[in-house]
Amino acid sequence: MSSLLEIAGLDAGYGEVGVLHAVSLSVPEGGITAVIGSNGAGKTTLMRAASGLVAPRAGSIRFAGSEVGALPAHRRVELGLALVPEGRMVFPELTVHETLTIGGYARRARAGAAARIDEMYALFPRLAERRHAQGGALSGGEQQMLALARGLMSRPRLLLLDEPSLGLSPVMAEEVMDAVLRIREAGTTICLVEQNVYSALAVADRAYVMEEGRVVKSGTGAALLTDDSIRESYLGM
Repeated sequence: MSSLLEIAGLDAGYGEVGVLHAVSLSVPEGGITAVIGSNGAGKTTLMRAASGLVAPRAGSIRFAGSEVGALPAHRRVELGLALVPEGRMVFPELTVHETLTIGGYARRARAGAAARIDEMYALFPRLAERRHAQGGALSGGEQQMLALARGLMSRPRLLLLDEPSLGLSPVMAEEVMDAVLRIREAGTTICLVEQNVYSALAVADRAYVMEEGRVVKSGTGAALLTDDSIRESYLGM
């Protein structure tokens, strides 16, 4: 399985504060790659650097074989690299339908955008029911579905998901993770940061563990689920 995203020796941070230190990982095309770790490990900064919201200080970010580390975020979206950010960040005054329409604004996504909106409603029937509701009136779970659908409207080859189940009820979190599997089955590669370590590793083909801005362990999701140090540190077993 070829790698769609390759990150090598990545340093990044904010101002004078370094957050990522020589981070290297690869995201195989067609699968789900999970990144786990405690709060403050650097997971969100990694997602922001990969998507173009944080500039790298050193290292390489290659997407589909090309270096993209110097490209702004909108150029990466045009190449097929999209981020669904932590906290969902839906526009509270726009309706569900308006939000999906905006999600298909990228040049690569404009052809067939109306048909893709129908696909989003089929993927997330709850959004179809709430298509005329404003984003601010949706529940947390509905907002997360909308954020996922908005990201998919750009026709990404790789979807970066930052904490998709954060703040959701267990039932809604399970529904969102089921949607993640359906998105992968439909052909979109996924890189997932997720605070629910068990859920992340259960769906991941490959996974990385971050501590203090560094990758400290990697393996298949199944292997890390049975790793004693992971079970003790993150699963309470």
